[in-house]
Amino acid sequence: MKRLLPISVALFTLALAGCGEESDESPVDGRDFDAQDYSEPRPYTGRVIDGYLRNARVWLDMDGDSQYTPGPMTIKNSAGTEITLPNGEPTAMTGEDGKFTLDTTGLVQDPLVSPDIDPRDFPLFAVIIPGQTLEQTRMGEVELEDAYMLSAPPGVRNVTPLSTLVRQRRVIGVRDLTATTNDLADALGNVNLLSDYVKSGDHRAHAYARAFARFMASQFPDDYASLLRGGDGRERFLSKDAAFLLGVSFVRNALDVVKVVDEAASQGNYENVDVDGLALPEVPIELEDPMILERQTVLARGEGSELPASMSNLGVSAELVFDYSEDGRVTSITGHGCMMPSLREMARLINAGGKIANTGTQWMPGISLSQESAGFYEDEGPDERLVFDWENRRATFETTTGCHPGLASSSALGGVAAISYEWTMANTQVQELIAMSGDKTEVLEPDYQLGTDAFFGFTRTVDGTEEEIMTLSGDVESCDAAIDPDDAGAALLVSAQQPYTVSGSIPQPDGFSPLALEFDNRNDRLRPLRFGFLDPDMASTTGVNNIEGFDWAFYYPFETSNEFVEEQPNLIGTAYLNRRGGSRACGREFERMPSAAYARVNYTYQRLSEYLSGLVE
Repeated sequence: MKRLLPISVALFTLALAGCGEESDESPVDGRDFDAQDYSEPRPYTGRVIDGYLRNARVWLDMDGDSQYTPGPMTIKNSAGTEITLPNGEPTAMTGEDGKFTLDTTGLVQDPLVSPDIDPRDFPLFAVIIPGQTLEQTRMGEVELEDAYMLSAPPGVRNVTPLSTLVRQRRVIGVRDLTATTNDLADALGNVNLLSDYVKSGDHRAHAYARAFARFMASQFPDDYASLLRGGDGRERFLSKDAAFLLGVSFVRNALDVVKVVDEAASQGNYENVDVDGLALPEVPIELEDPMILERQTVLARGEGSELPASMSNLGVSAELVFDYSEDGRVTSITGHGCMMPSLREMARLINAGGKIANTGTQWMPGISLSQESAGFYEDEGPDERLVFDWENRRATFETTTGCHPGLASSSALGGVAAISYEWTMANTQVQELIAMSGDKTEVLEPDYQLGTDAFFGFTRTVDGTEEEIMTLSGDVESCDAAIDPDDAGAALLVSAQQPYTVSGSIPQPDGFSPLALEFDNRNDRLRPLRFGFLDPDMASTTGVNNIEGFDWAFYYPFETSNEFVEEQPNLIGTAYLNRRGGSRACGREFERMPSAAYARVNYTYQRLSEYLSGLVE
């Protein structure tokens, strides 16, 4: 037998257009019965419901920022005409039974300037004020101690946790649950998500709503809650991006919340579910919306399997895809083709709490030059994966390829790890990062003296032998006096250097030293440009011709380009792996992109909100 679903808002409105007179009372499902324009000022009424909520702040969000905006404020109508609202967004406090009445007289316009503004074109918002908002229960009114925010789609006047789910899905851009088939739609069944479930006695909808409210309260910023506790709900705190990220996390986790409620409802008895005692998901969240690294595309397939190669002859050999949790932490890096995780980059990420945006320069490349990588890349499906377990300070690297001599490979990801990592911390920084593979143990011990966000010294031992010791031997020093005035406005300029040495058991070729990290430190930035390093495994890869060592060179988007991010200026656009170029003068315009290289790595970024929204369906 087919399951009957509640009809959508649009269909409901169309079906009832022109039927009967306007009413100040919201129907049970929270939508307007009439579809006529407002021809004269009249109150706009509705309810705020978890249970019925008294002393909650409600407002009409006319500027789309998810916060109450006082007057005077200016908006544009559909014709582009600017309209000033002296009193700001219509707002009120809820009374008994959660009822509210918004004064919409300020939405009446001079007909020579603009049509009247219809409140049904805008979403309603409500905020629960801790210590002030009261919930009506069978046992009387209960003072709520946790803040959270509710909303409803335009035209819907029951503002509930369920209407919040409906609106947030629309804001994200995914289909209404009534118009799609997915696990959440199946789990919710025929629950009317826009109804006054208290009035209709829908205990199942009420149980879901209460659980949703608890989840939203668990993610509500503590500082915002404290601000509300001493205020009246009109306090502004959240950015538009933060409100959007809260909504995305709610939508992403709604199914898990529903499953917990269903499991607690013995034989469908939702009326007696102890929602306050449920073990709901605990999901940390990031309320900034930084640009995060989405993928690195590695071009390291050489002409005739030989490297270096000209740019025109370098083909794609791998693609690394980065995955994240709601709080912006990297959960895994998946390789289509081969990669080689860098212990130094892992330590930088760990020092940033797993949040790649906090590293500034995101994930300097850790790649494989194996020509086998291209074949794996062309095959369907992922080939390698680096997975982080932040709570237990562990990570694992799995591979199904033959790109790494000496590493065990599996027939499929999810099997035995080729490399297991663990780390210890001291004063929020990595003290020791250990990589174990077979009989080999590799240990990185950072030395943060004279270090920056991008670089620090370290000692790397392999089975007890100090194979590589990188020592920062001085501070980052600017070289303003050496800059040619004609080069001062260059897109990239070597305006600072930091000396360092490399020692240990790795053989050093002639001309490898002296060494200096190169930076562009203009405009209070510290952009890494070039650094030299030794990697015997990379140099001995079949088809690779190198005895001098390597340089990584980094290039950034022009400040006039769409790719440039003002608040995150250190986002690499393209990286090149070159033959070691020796010591070079400070104060010079940075070299143009090379015509030949061992590898080119293209970076692609996206906003955290875009990434999380893409995971909803």
